[in-house]
Amino acid sequence: MKKVILGSVLMLALSMSFVSCREAADKAKSATDEAGAAMEQAGEDAKEMGSDAMDKAGEAGSEAMDKAAEAGEDIKAGAEDAANDLKAKANEAGDDIKAKANEAAADVKDAASGAADKATDAANKAGDDAKAAANSAADKAKAAIN
Repeated sequence: MKKVILGSVLMLALSMSFVSCREAADKAKSATDEAGAAMEQAGEDAKEMGSDAMDKAGEAGSEAMDKAAEAGEDIKAGAEDAANDLKAKANEAGDDIKAKANEAAADVKDAASGAADKATDAANKAGDDAKAAANSAADKAKAAIN
């Protein structure tokens, strides 16, 4: 009887062992299937994240290009303003130089005119003095003859 009970217990233990191994194998297969599905999902998620990252990088690149274009336009506008200011200042300086040159020319003209007038006056005086001296000499010569 002891053998029968021990044999029954042994048979029961072996049958439980087989059932338990089958359950373990089923669980392992199920876990493997779930792991495969999770890996596929992770791959799809990674692919989607990579696509999103590429889109965001493209958008960031476009924004950077837009900002660079705006900065270029601002620089161009600033350079045009500076060029216009420089041109205006150069025109003002040219006008000032022209006005000063005209003033200097007028001063030289006035001085030359004054000098010419003085020379004319001096020549006229010298001519009048010479005429007076000649008349005086003629009068003395007439008086000496008379």
